[in-house]
Amino acid sequence: MKSISVVLIALLILFVMNSCNQKTTADLIVTNAIIYTVDEAFSIVESFVVIDGKIVESGTTKAIQNKYTSENVVDGKGKFIYPGFNDAHCHFNGYGVNLMQYADLRGTESPEEIYEILAKHYEKFGGDWILGRSWDQNDWAVKEFPDKSGLDELFPDIPVYLVRVDGHAGWCNSKAMEIAGINVKSKVQGGEVILNNGNPTGVLIDNAMGLIGEFVPGITSEQQEKGLLAAQKNCFAAGLTSVTDAGLGNKTVLLMDEMQKQGILKMRINAMLSPSEENFNYFVKKGIYKTDRLVINTIKLFADGALGSRGALMIEDYSDDPGNSGLQIANQKYYDEICQLAYDNNYMVATHCIGDSANRLILDIYGKFLKGENDRRWRIEHSQIIHLDDFAKFAKFSIVPSIQATHCTSDMPWAENRVGEERIKGAYSYQTLLNQLGWIPNGTDFPVENIEPLFTFYSSVFRTDHKGWPEGGWRTSEGLSREQTLRSMTIWAAKSSFEENEKGSLENGMWADFVVLDTDLMTASPQEVLNAKILSTWIAGEKVFEL
Repeated sequence: MKSISVVLIALLILFVMNSCNQKTTADLIVTNAIIYTVDEAFSIVESFVVIDGKIVESGTTKAIQNKYTSENVVDGKGKFIYPGFNDAHCHFNGYGVNLMQYADLRGTESPEEIYEILAKHYEKFGGDWILGRSWDQNDWAVKEFPDKSGLDELFPDIPVYLVRVDGHAGWCNSKAMEIAGINVKSKVQGGEVILNNGNPTGVLIDNAMGLIGEFVPGITSEQQEKGLLAAQKNCFAAGLTSVTDAGLGNKTVLLMDEMQKQGILKMRINAMLSPSEENFNYFVKKGIYKTDRLVINTIKLFADGALGSRGALMIEDYSDDPGNSGLQIANQKYYDEICQLAYDNNYMVATHCIGDSANRLILDIYGKFLKGENDRRWRIEHSQIIHLDDFAKFAKFSIVPSIQATHCTSDMPWAENRVGEERIKGAYSYQTLLNQLGWIPNGTDFPVENIEPLFTFYSSVFRTDHKGWPEGGWRTSEGLSREQTLRSMTIWAAKSSFEENEKGSLENGMWADFVVLDTDLMTASPQEVLNAKILSTWIAGEKVFEL
């Protein structure tokens, strides 16, 4: 009897020992890395475990390996891992359309350089129209709007339409204006047909672009699908795992949803809706729509144009253009009605505001509905030039300032000339804006700017161009710290779409969306940040890009 008891005890001890030594099988284990979790304490760990696309545990490599096993173990080899970058304001679909249809005019230094690009583009692609994107007269020796003459000479019988870098001005030839019926009498609210000696020059500002836009050939559904996949490929290579696409139509959103369900569009997308009756009826009035990859909870509006084309709405005239104070895109009744619709259906409103008058207008309209502190997370997109008296309204009404730091470093060579030394004190003031709520989302506005989130990091922290001008940075007191910047590109960007409990950090229970770099962004020099390489990008524990 005694011997039987001893045997039973021995068997029990062996069972307990085997149970203790049994490891949990995981889908992915990442080891030996320097992992910035971007949790509340900004913790750094060596290893984490992924099961069913989500992080279940993190810690030291030894502790994780003692507890888990997997057929998919990634040795980080001391590289640096961050939550997947999240562009809080961009035009993902528009970028894809550009890749399919438009000649790239970014960085051109003269109209003559553009003419050469267009000639080669037409020779290669042909087509009924010649389309281009991203010219900027501020990059030219003569920093003035172009006219139609050069386009007319080169393409007298083919319509040409070229969209400015900010998307708020168009440049076209006489043939395009003839097709659209544009003449000296053409007028449109919230837009302007630029004239010279009483004749249209071919430059259209803001809503006037719609006069010609309806005649431009649309992209086919097959081209759009290819464009979305091309955009996704480039974004993954840049380390992006999530994007907010600011202003989409019904058909585009449905295409994205279908492609995600098919598993071919893996990018996580916050799809802001353009203000159309179709969108209101199909989405807004039915409530928020959400899947693991797609969230629809926001209506996107425009209050004004852009600073570069002098369409931004200012309280006082432009310092370099007396008599011009910019354009208000719509009347107050329009904004009131859409804000009421959004409020009633628990949707967010996100409004493009560049000038101080546009920001004041929308802050005050939001305030009528929000009344005080709240958790609606209504957003001001760009929040670019704020009157000093208006900053406190962000905190008073819990309004989220959504910024794009590369706009600061792109605009700084000429911005003060536009608005003067007093108004510039309220411009690109990211630290002041951050202090209103204690958090701030950051993005690029691509294709207005380049898609690279590392450029966002660089501009936020160093406040210079890529050549280091101006030395020491521009208005550096309004820059963000490295930690603030990383948060603005990850967890705060997720918070701006009510997704901070699902993504944006590498904590337990969060999606395993992460990016591996060869560089420590928390200590790197400016040049090292620019030279940093994205080694791999992962979504839900699946590798979607590798260098």
